Amino acid sequence: MDKRALSRRAAVCRIWAILLLAICLLGGCTAGSSPSEGQQEGEKPVVSIMAPLHFPHSPKQELIREIEKLTNTKLEIEWVSDGIYTDKMNTALTTNSMKKVTYVKYTDYLLLKSAVRSGSFWEIGPYLGQYPNLKQLNKEILRQSAVDGKVYGLYTERPSSRQGIIIREDWLENLQLDKPGTIQELYEVMRRFTYDDPDRNGKQDTVGLTDRNDLVFGAFKTLSSYFGTPNNWTIAGNQLIPEFETKAYMDTMNFVKRLYEEKIINRDFAVTSKEVQRDQLIRGTAGVYIGSMTDVQRLSDEAKAMNPKARFTLVNRIQGPEGYRVWSIPNYSALYLFSKKAIKTEEELKAILAFFDRTMDKDVANLMRYGVQDVHYKLENGKVVLPEETSQLRASEVNGFYALMIADLSNPNVLEIAKSTALSGLADQLVEDNESFIVKDPMVNVESKTYDEKSIELFKIISDATYNYMLGHLDEAGFRQEIAKWKRSGGKQVMEEYAEAYFRNNN
Repeated sequence: MDKRALSRRAAVCRIWAILLLAICLLGGCTAGSSPSEGQQEGEKPVVSIMAPLHFPHSPKQELIREIEKLTNTKLEIEWVSDGIYTDKMNTALTTNSMKKVTYVKYTDYLLLKSAVRSGSFWEIGPYLGQYPNLKQLNKEILRQSAVDGKVYGLYTERPSSRQGIIIREDWLENLQLDKPGTIQELYEVMRRFTYDDPDRNGKQDTVGLTDRNDLVFGAFKTLSSYFGTPNNWTIAGNQLIPEFETKAYMDTMNFVKRLYEEKIINRDFAVTSKEVQRDQLIRGTAGVYIGSMTDVQRLSDEAKAMNPKARFTLVNRIQGPEGYRVWSIPNYSALYLFSKKAIKTEEELKAILAFFDRTMDKDVANLMRYGVQDVHYKLENGKVVLPEETSQLRASEVNGFYALMIADLSNPNVLEIAKSTALSGLADQLVEDNESFIVKDPMVNVESKTYDEKSIELFKIISDATYNYMLGHLDEAGFRQEIAKWKRSGGKQVMEEYAEAYFRNNN
């Protein structure tokens, strides 16, 4: 090529560069902008998500890329360990650095309603009818999660209550104990697991119960169900009574205080993370775990990897003063909310909603739920078989996706399981059995703006008081003083607002 040709080519390049710069300036684009700042990567919408990780490993990258391919998106998923998820989510909210889509636990959502009302998140209700799967979402669950009648979140569907007890079955056999069926029998199992050398190693190096710093999804709220505590609130005549003012709540605190004083529970339970709690059960330093029964399979798998003799079983029926009872949540355990700061336009919101709609289709939903056919599961007569020999592989490569699945229990595109491993099958059976004696929160569909504004402060007052009582730092009179402080801090107004709305709705 001669010099004149080179010169002409250079001139053309300069002209194109100037034109491109002008277009960028007119269009408002900036150097160094990234897809996650609201732009598209090629033709693919970028979907940034913050989600909890309930497993030691995040899902396999190859599977994420396959989901990207099927949904025609670029996924930027920040997996956050479940034990620190709430803190990380709150930090993102307060620093105005949320992802486009954020998983918000049911218990945290109750504390976020002020942010919802202030306009931090998109209202998505008006758009759902535009999508073949999203328009089929359960109207009652959407209503349960609405704020002032408006829908802001896509829900992760869960049974009413998965709560129960995971116990070392081999320890029961070593001590010739039956499964507990009453509160006293549960106490006796935990006491003997602490003092009678259940692992037969000749050392007193075990505790009966491992717990964590969570009064809701840890052991406390499930134990309080057994004692007859209402689920957050109870109605007495024309009055509303919070759970912590009931005798049953005090009985539960006294029970845990006794476990603490007799060293039957881990000494640092008030500050223990979920990871450490799980690790104590897996390593065989504790024999009882009270929480979600559906955790049993992965806990068993990890325990067997360390000690092949470790065996677990489940109990969901513990008889208390009022018979069988277990607290329940609404039929959503979390919501995905859509940040207005991160999602700049209605078109971008629609593209992200289209991604979630696509995840409910048969190919994507079953990939997220079960993995790859003939690798993670088998298909027999149109039903899924989950071989025990691939359970570890599913745990390390697939199971983390479960947090991303919306409305999966009622999604007809999710394949039915033909048979599961013994523990998973037992957990499913007992979760279903829980439905016959669940205790509902009567305020699920009732709103109090004062509670939405002050819930974090109010919850902390009672949470701190409950732990301090169980640790022996407060007596009953001191605990009652903290309830009075709760009422002065806005609790009394919350009670009045809830009562007014409840009786108005039920008359």
